[in-house]
Amino acid sequence: MSTAELNGIKLNLISWINQLSDVDLITFLDGMRISRSKNDWWDELSVDQKKHVLAGLKDAENNKLMDSKKFWESLSNA
Repeated sequence: MSTAELNGIKLNLISWINQLSDVDLITFLDGMRISRSKNDWWDELSVDQKKHVLAGLKDAENNKLMDSKKFWESLSNA
């Protein structure tokens, strides 16, 4: 990827982030940014985020999974 392409992607991301109003998504993205540090990403998560991750792992262990196609369809029908 060229420098110009990379800069274009960055600008698109900045524009997209500036338009966000979903607090959970903004918090998630900030957590991603912070997780790039040398600390363990788990330690950087909030209690609520840890609960969601653990619940997701438990669901996966119990085969409570949703096909990605069904997931995206459920969002478009909401």
